[in-house]
Amino acid sequence: MNEREKNCNVCRGKVNGCAVCMERFLDKVRKVGGHYDIHKISMAFKLACEAHEGQFRKSGEPYVCHPISVAEILIDFFMDTDTIVAALLHDVVEDTELTREDLQSQFGKTVAMLVDGVTKVSNVKLTLPGTDSGAQILTMTEEEQKSENIRKILVSMCEDPRVIIIKLADRMHNMRTLDAFRREKQIRIALETVEFYAPIAHRMGIAKMKDELEDISLFYYDRFAYDDIVESIEDYKSRSKVSIETITERIRDRLSDMNPPPVIEGRIKGVHSLYRKCYLQGKDLKQIYDVYAVRIIAATKADCYTIMGVVHDMYNPLNRFKDYIASPKTNGYQSLHTTLLSNEKQAFEVQIRTQDMHNTARFGIAAHWRYKLGESLSPDDVSDNKFLQIRQLLDLQHREDGIDLLAESIKTDLSPDEVHVFTPKGEPRSLPLGSTVVDFAYGIHSQVGNTMKRATVDGKEVRYSHVLCMGDVIEIHTDNDAPGPDRSWLGYAKTNGAKSKIQSWLKRHRSEENIASGRAFVESILRRDGYQFDDKLNVALTALAFKNRFNTLEDFYAAIGYGGVSTANASRWIKEELHNVAPVEVFINNDSEQKKPFTGASVLSYEHAETPLKLANCCSPLPGDEIVGFVTRNDGISIHKKDCYNIEVRAKLENNGDDEKSRVVEAAWTQTNEDVYNATIEVIAHDRKGLLADVVLCVANNQLMILSSNSRMMKNGNASISFTVEVTGVEQLRILMSKLNQIDGIVNVERGVNV
Repeated sequence: MNEREKNCNVCRGKVNGCAVCMERFLDKVRKVGGHYDIHKISMAFKLACEAHEGQFRKSGEPYVCHPISVAEILIDFFMDTDTIVAALLHDVVEDTELTREDLQSQFGKTVAMLVDGVTKVSNVKLTLPGTDSGAQILTMTEEEQKSENIRKILVSMCEDPRVIIIKLADRMHNMRTLDAFRREKQIRIALETVEFYAPIAHRMGIAKMKDELEDISLFYYDRFAYDDIVESIEDYKSRSKVSIETITERIRDRLSDMNPPPVIEGRIKGVHSLYRKCYLQGKDLKQIYDVYAVRIIAATKADCYTIMGVVHDMYNPLNRFKDYIASPKTNGYQSLHTTLLSNEKQAFEVQIRTQDMHNTARFGIAAHWRYKLGESLSPDDVSDNKFLQIRQLLDLQHREDGIDLLAESIKTDLSPDEVHVFTPKGEPRSLPLGSTVVDFAYGIHSQVGNTMKRATVDGKEVRYSHVLCMGDVIEIHTDNDAPGPDRSWLGYAKTNGAKSKIQSWLKRHRSEENIASGRAFVESILRRDGYQFDDKLNVALTALAFKNRFNTLEDFYAAIGYGGVSTANASRWIKEELHNVAPVEVFINNDSEQKKPFTGASVLSYEHAETPLKLANCCSPLPGDEIVGFVTRNDGISIHKKDCYNIEVRAKLENNGDDEKSRVVEAAWTQTNEDVYNATIEVIAHDRKGLLADVVLCVANNQLMILSSNSRMMKNGNASISFTVEVTGVEQLRILMSKLNQIDGIVNVERGVNV
């Protein structure tokens, strides 16, 4: 088959290569105008088609359709020649035999760098610290590899912002074609998109990409909520006494005498934006004032303020005015926002901005290339402010923090929900919604946070846990002799940047305390689960420390002490390591007795009818649970749930030839009701006034007695309530938990373990 008879990778027509498809693509480039290098782009198009020959996407279409679509998205954003070329070739290094050197020799250093920036990390191996070269090697897990790819993208985008713009366009096209994947993968990709890519698009100020990524993601990871919001919007429109089109037309008539006349358009708030307010903040659609919005594009900045006066004269303002022109957002966004009430008592928002401001709002950092229409720009020509937080996130990563902290930082520190506050000199600062004075102090400088002695908001002294509000003026009072942060500050901080700086200080200045605190926590976990402290256990813990990239076991303890490793992760690691590597040799039961003694009358042990019985505190079984007995060495038979972790460990020992198989014996509940049992319930809820009272009242209404309780605030602002009650069995506990779930604000109710 000669060249003319080859099937086109894109349209599959028998044409000379991809000449027809390429010409269609180049026409799109030419229509944009500007200074594009058509020859260079056509070379890249041909190479992409040749390199991806025979490759197909999950949907069945030729693979090269993907890079072409990504390039077309970037043409719509008026990106330059090198970015378009890199988009066409962005998968060739990863999926074909072409190398970065091949690209550099044909298209130059910039294109090679951009392609490398979006190429995934693969086959990364790490050598364990403290071992001989090559003695122990760890291959990255899938989760670590994903996080390392995120880190690579962020590092590359700090060098050249076009890397992330290509990556966002790549993700946008992948989301548009996500229906080709199985349900589980759709959800995973959608969650990754909304947690990482959408916040990055927001930080870059690219609202057009952010909105589409969020809306498509919601469609896949919570279809019920998506459909509910869409239906609610339609219902809202049908119930509204006036349409957005009518409001828009009235404003257009009133402003028609301006020269030049402004561009006026109406819109409905995005699905994901409404989801955040309705589902995550618990608001009703009637409580949201910007479901309807009017956007007015004025000729000059002065016209913006003139138009603001006109619309305030037309409609009654609701005292929700924000001037982002005088005080732009961190991502460069500028606009005047005001909320008005129409004559029909319909609330709506008006946004007023110039065309340049509008371009920045839609295209963000990509707007810099729009002005040059395809001309290549140096990264130095682009504003550096948008990358400040991202550089801080990268700089603050500690080896023992784990790669996962970076992804978690993106979710919080680059959140689209922000609060805008001011320094005493009137300098604006943007922080994630829910940030405290601790976040503000460390956002200024590490030394300011470390030497903070007190803080004032609008002239009044506040606690470090004080949550900042829009427009607050914060002053941090420092003292070089101040004692510095303590671990409680980690609970006050919202941003991972502040948490990392606090952890860094604690690591340097509280070494012995950190080790002691971490060791105490680990020992409490081991005692709770019944492990014997011996050399074998110490070897297992040391192996666990090495596995998680700590040089010594004390380094692991210290990381727990200063917060570098969360107690939740530490507990999970210990359980996994000891379950798989060093199961216990001696089974140790918690000897603490219940407040109301257990007589044993409710349990029958088939093989040891006369032996004293007791309930194991490690799993706290109740009538209705499937149970087994374990013959202890000196204290009769302890009764466990069949799926109790300690019984699993015993079963593993028995499978390995343990000579005491008979110590696990059959047991069952009898029909007697003469005993009552202690059951612990863990409740997570959105914190509010009266929450604890509602929980206690619910228990009382079920005729149950609370024996003990404990409540605390969690780092994410939720409340955690733990309490122990007396019940007759699983069914009574289930009914109570069902009633608790109906209380307003409850997030999760689950059965705990008696301690």
